[in-house]
Amino acid sequence: MKFSYGRVFWPVGWCLAGLLGSAVALPAQRTVAPGNSSSPGLGVGQVGNSPNSPMGTQTGDSSTSRPFFLSGRVSIDDGSPPPIYIAIQRVCSGNPRTVAYTDSKGHFSFQWGDTAGIVPDASEEGNQIGPSGRITNTSGMERLNSHMGTPTMGCELRASAAGFRSDRVDLSSQRIFDSGEIGTIVLHRLAEVEGRSVSVTSLEAPKNASKAYEKGLEAMTKNKFADAEKEFEKAVELYPKYANAWYDLGRARLGQHNEAGAREAWLKAADADDKLVGPYVELGQMAANQQKWDDTAKYLDRALRLDPVDYQNLWFMDAVANYNLMNFDAAERSVREAMKADPQHKNPKTSQLLGLTLARKGDIAGAAEALHQYLAMAPDAPDAEQTKQQLAALESAKK
Repeated sequence: MKFSYGRVFWPVGWCLAGLLGSAVALPAQRTVAPGNSSSPGLGVGQVGNSPNSPMGTQTGDSSTSRPFFLSGRVSIDDGSPPPIYIAIQRVCSGNPRTVAYTDSKGHFSFQWGDTAGIVPDASEEGNQIGPSGRITNTSGMERLNSHMGTPTMGCELRASAAGFRSDRVDLSSQRIFDSGEIGTIVLHRLAEVEGRSVSVTSLEAPKNASKAYEKGLEAMTKNKFADAEKEFEKAVELYPKYANAWYDLGRARLGQHNEAGAREAWLKAADADDKLVGPYVELGQMAANQQKWDDTAKYLDRALRLDPVDYQNLWFMDAVANYNLMNFDAAERSVREAMKADPQHKNPKTSQLLGLTLARKGDIAGAAEALHQYLAMAPDAPDAEQTKQQLAALESAKK
């Protein structure tokens, strides 16, 4: 039996709809995040696992509305100075959310539940930024805890920096009347990671350029993207090799829906430091939104070579890009990496894409097994009946 396999058009944040013999184009959804021009929420094949709910919205027990601050510092295990402006994430029920950034000395402080203006780290899944720049998704556990008067129950705090593994601080026993000082979060270098989240060029930036960069970051946390853009532009004018300033300039421009300007800044960042991971992630995801699969694969392949550890949520998008380019060996490698990164099988679409890829490679038995797994994990999927028909055809082809 002969099969016809159409290309799979998967803009970021949408479920894989193209199957054997079909091609579907779906609208893209724009989000803003560091290293994440559109949400990397591929763990479930869609943007966001959780019901939409503005962070910091707390009702019920009046104690949860009391201002609740946490502070601490970040250090490196070998005693060297930590990278500057590290993202601090709280992880509740397995869902990471950026809540603060460290200052130039590694210190951080933030109000629990107040994430206005905080732009998520690229390693996060399920984040979504609305037009105002505010995070609009939050976990069910966080919302439940806010009603119970224990806002940190089931939550941890960690630092997020490419090339490092972070210690985690358990916040389950933290109460709103306790001291907010959580101590030191230690980062441990990862030998297998070549890329970095903070460029070495930042260490060489002159004082006036660093000052402008800090003002730009402060403006970003207040959703003042235009003000941030001016400060970042000042920083790169004073110091053209300032890779992180170019990178954040791209984020500020994207916050104003200036995609061309954002892309230009990220290319400048990559030129200034080809080991900085964020620009490649941003460029790859922007290309995916535009269905420019050559660029998607080029930039995401580079990002994942630099850091295969901290950006595992990108493996699936990389597989989709390579599938659409008919690079089926590369697509299979990436989708299998995506499956390794998802041991709880939160994203059944990985099995579906694996089935599509194996069928294109002539492995009918493997394709049928993968599609069986997809149906077992997502029996009520909108395309379940279509998948059953395709499975029947595959089974016939095996005979």
